[in-house]
Amino acid sequence: MQKSFHSGFVAILGRPNVGKSTLMNALIGEKVAIVSPRAQTTRSRIMGVLTRPEAQIVFLDTPGIHTPRNRLGEYMIQAVQSALEDVDAVLVMLDASDVRKQDLDIVEKYTKLAVPVAVVVNKIDTVDATVLAPLLQKLSAYPAKAWLPISARKKTGLEELLQTLLGWMPEGPKYFPDDMVTDQPERVIVAEMVREKALRNLREEIPHGIGVEILSIENQGDEKLAVTIHANVYCEKESHKRILIGKQGEMLRRIGEQARGDIEKLLGQRVNLQLWVKVRPDWRNRQEDLKTLGYTNE
Repeated sequence: MQKSFHSGFVAILGRPNVGKSTLMNALIGEKVAIVSPRAQTTRSRIMGVLTRPEAQIVFLDTPGIHTPRNRLGEYMIQAVQSALEDVDAVLVMLDASDVRKQDLDIVEKYTKLAVPVAVVVNKIDTVDATVLAPLLQKLSAYPAKAWLPISARKKTGLEELLQTLLGWMPEGPKYFPDDMVTDQPERVIVAEMVREKALRNLREEIPHGIGVEILSIENQGDEKLAVTIHANVYCEKESHKRILIGKQGEMLRRIGEQARGDIEKLLGQRVNLQLWVKVRPDWRNRQEDLKTLGYTNE
């Protein structure tokens, strides 16, 4: 008798910088979401697909839950809410080394959902048992279905997490082909890779105002030849543009070189990456600019 197939959708929630994207990348086994130490790195709902012989789990990585200060922030919060529509389970993540009132408010709110919820305590490699044990005891008071300590970075506890989720997945179809790991278009992933390197290299006040628009990806039709990519990197102030470019173009060159390495792995080809820096004042509050950069719920 053929064994039944199970499948479902799982949303990953939490405040900024608790490790949601790192977790999804670790579960999928490939880099489908960018990661940086900056808060609010993830701006859109990103899908990652894990397929096993007996099941398929579709993970929805979401922006960090925060109080929005502009239209981009409002879009990000809407992306969180839309990710909860028709999911089969939810992961609510915390950072074991930095638990705040906001985390507990999020746990309290989202453990009351009608679907199974797991409270996932990440970064356990950064704390000892005297911190972790009381934290898990405190979290057990909330009405979750599971409480799981993990380290997404070191991949500790991930198989137990997966087995828990597999047990919650209903019988269902294979939604996506075996070789599909994300729904993100190629040009979106490329733009995110450029933005990730800007996040990692720039000063604290600048990264939130960075947006990347891919103008063109020109494939020569021969894998031995370089793919040429043209992209605009947007910032909100002239002073930020000068920092982005750097002395004699050093900063922009560094960002481009680092991004090119990831893009070449993604495309499997040599890449000629051409970046231009443009100033768009207050673009995070301009609907037309948000739509241009792909931040739209339409």
